[in-house]
Formats: sequence, structure tokens, C-alpha cells
Amino acid sequence: MKCKNLFIAALAMVSLHVIAQDNESMRGLTDQKANLETQALFKNLKAISRHQILFGHQSATEYGHGWYGDKNRSDVKSVTGSHPAVIGVDFSSLWGKSTESISKSKAFLKKSIRDTYRRGGVTTVAWHFNNPVTPETGFYWKDSVSAPAVPDIIPGGSHHEQYKKILKTLAEVAKSAKGKDGQAVPMIFRPYHEFDGDWFWWGKPYCKKEEFISLWRFTVTYLRDSLDVHNFIYAFSPDVRFTTEEEYLDRYPGDAYVDLVGMDDYADFGREGKYDLDAAVKRLRIVSDYAKKTGKLAAFTETGLETIPNPVWWTDVLLKTLKSANLELCYVLVWRNDSKSATHFYAPYPGQQSVPDFIKFYKDPFILFEKDLKHIYKN
Repeated sequence: MKCKNLFIAALAMVSLHVIAQDNESMRGLTDQKANLETQALFKNLKAISRHQILFGHQSATEYGHGWYGDKNRSDVKSVTGSHPAVIGVDFSSLWGKSTESISKSKAFLKKSIRDTYRRGGVTTVAWHFNNPVTPETGFYWKDSVSAPAVPDIIPGGSHHEQYKKILKTLAEVAKSAKGKDGQAVPMIFRPYHEFDGDWFWWGKPYCKKEEFISLWRFTVTYLRDSLDVHNFIYAFSPDVRFTTEEEYLDRYPGDAYVDLVGMDDYADFGREGKYDLDAAVKRLRIVSDYAKKTGKLAAFTETGLETIPNPVWWTDVLLKTLKSANLELCYVLVWRNDSKSATHFYAPYPGQQSVPDFIKFYKDPFILFEKDLKHIYKN
């Protein structure tokens, strides 16, 4: 009887430990009405990040080095036999285009998101948002031409109602991209990235901190509470202009409006031949540690080395960095492979010089690709 009681006590302790882990995993999800698949994805990404990391590639299945629109193709799959675990898409084409163009973009995005979901992969969404006040200037800041639009689109601004219409278009795509089960496909939504830089119109020089925070909070609450989008994991990702947690959180909108914290870093990983991996690790540790203490997800939201001139970049640079300092990151994403440019690519394609090293990277148990994911949308 005593042994049985001890067993029951031990079982209770294990149960409490599991419940505590579950509570920690769900603590950071801002949408209390998130669908079950989105809840499961958040929870599973949190668990995976403790021991492994998903590999991602922007626009991987849309186009690649020398090709465009081929069915079930990616350069990563051509090299390894598997698509990346995380596929990046972009909502950039949902505003500032003709009605016909936007309609085609909606259909394309829905199909791409559905296809990734059905294969068992994960979608992350960037938003290179054309300036809503001076759309002719695109999403980059152009001196003397671009409007500092953030104060114009937040509540009380001259273009606020227009901004709400733009968000309705995004919501339509998000809610209508459904799997065979009829549920809206979960996706990681990453708006206003690299906001600490000066290259986008939402960048730090062109709006006050309070204005940026107001924009972020309104975007999340309007999508979530007014437009009933319940399949987003909201990701916050500055560039590298921070060295402390205080600097990282300078424009942070608050834990109630963010599910995933990340950063974009090309500068430390070989751009212009310059490496500063110690600085990169320090920044990634700040991101990872913040996620650990708040129950958020953490990710390396963008990185890469254009043209991959270093033949051992994958294992000698990226993998070593990801494995250091007890980092807990759920995914790392490298940028796109342009279909026309001979030099604009960030993942290897057949025959590219880093292929042998990338295969070593692919085979490392620490790195997960799409074929490695099992039931990531289920508890």
C-alpha cells in the first residue's frame, strides 16, 4: 500500500510538471481564441526549440535559382530530397496593385499556404508593405519622396480608414486559407520587421516610439478582435541595432501583443566578408532568454549569406552559432533564391559550391526539415 501511495504521489508530481510545462508553453499566445491547430503549433514549436530547430527558406516553393512556379519544387528539396520545414511567403502583393493582380495574389497565397500545411510544414508571413500614403514609393524609404506614414495610419490619422481596409484584405486571405479539415491554417505573421533600421518607411527615424507601438497594437487587436483572425502567431523582429535587452525592447509593444520574438541578422554572418559571430550569439541569447522568461517563442527570423561564397558556411558558421549558448530558437530562415538573378540566392541549388556542406547541415539531428515534422498541428 505504501509503494502504491508513493507511486501515486510520483505520478501526481509528473502530472504537475507536465501541466506546468503546458502552461509555460501557452503563456505567450496572445489570442485566447486561437484555433486548436494554432495553439498546437505554438506549443510544439516551444517544445522543439528546447532541443532542435526548424530550417526555413523564404519563397522556397514559389521560385528558385533559374525557375519559377514549378509544382512541388524547391531548390532545397532538389539538393536534399526535402522541402524546408518553414516556408516564407509575403503579403506585399495585397496592396498597391490592380484589382486583378491582387485577386491573383490572393489565390496564389492561399494555395501556397494550404499546400505547405497539407505537407506538414510551417508558413511564416513577411509583409513588405507598400507605403499607404505614397504607394508609388514602395516599401523602401526614399528621401524627399516617401511619406512618414505611421502617424497617418494609426487611430486618428488621415489614412486610418484606408489602413483598416488593407487589413481586411489580409484577414480575408488568412481566414480563407484552410486545410482539408476546414480550419484556417496557422501561420507566423511578421509585420514591420527590421523597424530599427532606416530602409523601410516604418523605420525608427520616421516615427516616434509611441506611434510605432500604437501601430503594432492596433494591427494585432483589429485583426484578432474585430476581423476574427484566430490563426496568427505574431512575430516581433528588429534588425541588429541592439546589444542589451533594454535596447531590444525599445519599441516592444508588450507581451500581450507578441507571440514570438526574433531578430534579422545578415551583418554578422559574412556580408561584405565580415563575420562577428560573438556579437550574433550575444544578440540571439538576448532574444532566447527573453522568450524563456516570458513563455514566448524565439526564432532567428532572417539571416543568410548572398551567393554563399563560403563553402562551409552552413556547418562552420550557421550551425555552430545555433548550437551555442543554450539557445532555444524554434526556427532559422534564410532569404530567397531569385529566379532571374544569377547572384541573388541564399540557399544552395544543385551544383552550387556549398551543396556538400549543406547536406551535412541537413543530416545533423539538430536541424529539422519538412520531412522531419510529424503532427506539428496536433497536441
